[in-house]
Amino acid sequence: MSGRRPFFLRLFAILATGLMAAALFPPYNFATLAWLCIIPLLISLWSLQGKHRAKKGFLIGYLAGLISFGLQVSWLSNVSWLGPIVLAAYLALFWGAFGAFAATIGNPWHQKSATSESPFRCLFTAFTHATIWAGLEWLRGWLFTGFGWNGLGVAFHETLVISQAADLLGVTGLSLMLVFFQAVLVQVGHRLMQTGKDGIRRPRWDFAATALCVGLLLAYGILRIAMESGKESVSLKSLLVQINIPQDAGQVLWTWEEVHMAYEDETLKGLQKISENDEKQLQQAIGESEEGSIELNSPDWVLWPETALTGRIIRAETGEWGAWRQNMETISRVREAGSFDLIYGAVEIEGEVRDDGIYEKENPRIYNSIIFQDAEDNLDTFKKRHLVIFGETIPFVDSIPLLKEIYEQQSGAEYNGSFSIGPSTDPLEVDLKGKKVQIIPAVCFEDTVPRLTRKFVRDAPQIIVNLTNDGWFGTSPAAAQHFANARFRAIELRRPMLRCANTGVSAAVDTIGSTTHPETGIQQVIRDKDGSSFVRDSLLVESKIPVKPSFSLYAIIGDWGIISLFLTGIASALLSRNLIQRQ
Repeated sequence: MSGRRPFFLRLFAILATGLMAAALFPPYNFATLAWLCIIPLLISLWSLQGKHRAKKGFLIGYLAGLISFGLQVSWLSNVSWLGPIVLAAYLALFWGAFGAFAATIGNPWHQKSATSESPFRCLFTAFTHATIWAGLEWLRGWLFTGFGWNGLGVAFHETLVISQAADLLGVTGLSLMLVFFQAVLVQVGHRLMQTGKDGIRRPRWDFAATALCVGLLLAYGILRIAMESGKESVSLKSLLVQINIPQDAGQVLWTWEEVHMAYEDETLKGLQKISENDEKQLQQAIGESEEGSIELNSPDWVLWPETALTGRIIRAETGEWGAWRQNMETISRVREAGSFDLIYGAVEIEGEVRDDGIYEKENPRIYNSIIFQDAEDNLDTFKKRHLVIFGETIPFVDSIPLLKEIYEQQSGAEYNGSFSIGPSTDPLEVDLKGKKVQIIPAVCFEDTVPRLTRKFVRDAPQIIVNLTNDGWFGTSPAAAQHFANARFRAIELRRPMLRCANTGVSAAVDTIGSTTHPETGIQQVIRDKDGSSFVRDSLLVESKIPVKPSFSLYAIIGDWGIISLFLTGIASALLSRNLIQRQ
């Protein structure tokens, strides 16, 4: 290629890949494009010639990533106009790194060897590109606490047959498979074009082998879905309460009285509706002489979202606790409607017991916590571990005061100090109908961090509970993207999930990532009649907690599968390049 034509073709490739990759995720959800979106980028990178291919490849990959991530995280502008620019510019670096590799060390069209067009070479090239892409996705989800949001594999959040393979290497393993497939497709297409030019037939069994792998992936998904049905389980009925409290960035626009009254009223309304439905079923059963077969729907748990109550919890290391008066009054009022365990979010302060009661410690640590308060008001808490940078903590803020000023200028909210990092990765063990069940806790976007959620896995009946608040970002696609990423935790670990949000997506997710009740076929998601999740409502959902959770390779090895393949891909590409240069 020479002249202006290559420039415009590469510009088209950058735009095509960037736009298609952005369209994989909410609000668009064009999952089919996941099989095609990297093809223009690969063609552009592999066709580079001459000097400075590493720099050119980096720039092509970087610009494609900048377009993609710029569109994906545009919702961050609800908090800060600078936020999406900075975040997209950072995330695009990982696409740039892939571009530099694909244009140089991994480039199959630049390596003039006797085997450069062979099916074996094709599969090797696809392997190195796929593992390095997946490794870079893992790296951006880990580096500087990480932001692994919207890897390519997340495109299959509603394609359950394909998404089941996430229990092998995590959702990043699906990204690996997508890049492998497209790398083979581009090379086979290139060979076909060469055949058209010189008439020499070239073998294409590598494509057949890749298609077989995709078929096996689908078969695996069908098998795993079948294996998850009919397992012995503990039934859990939960009332999810979503208030949709308006916010301006981190500033709640209601008074504390309005917030507490909303939780009281919506919870009582939901409980009253359940009670009335139970009464109707009971009367109908009595009339039909089938009273013994009726199953009442009184919830075992009532869930409120992250930092739902405005009052704080004080808790000592010995377990004694106290709470602000408004919290106790709100809880006392909803308790009048029945007996249930209450799970809610609140700010927790480190306390100490003195002769006349419990008090805050001097310079106490403050946590963003999940509170589990049973029907007898016994209380246990989980303290959030993975804090949101510039949301819940600002690194080096004490030594660089300018960071505090930037935060306040961009968010429009006062910075009141950082939360502390929670110390524990132990699940919360609770009693459910006389059986011990463990809660895998996740606050806010912790449910998008698989390496953290995995640390809570035990060989016991478990359910993931996520309390979150996406109200910072208004009615943007942030909430739907959050949920799309989060539901893979249920698949990866084969544990069901409950999510309760202030604004966003409150739902019950089963062990295959579905939100559909297996018996009634009803969607267990809070939405209005138009499908919007930005609504004030409550919903009774049912979860089946497996007594013996299914095997999950990811639960055992975590990210080490992807890390090992990443390192193998780099080493293999470097070794292959050295061998070719010696020929």
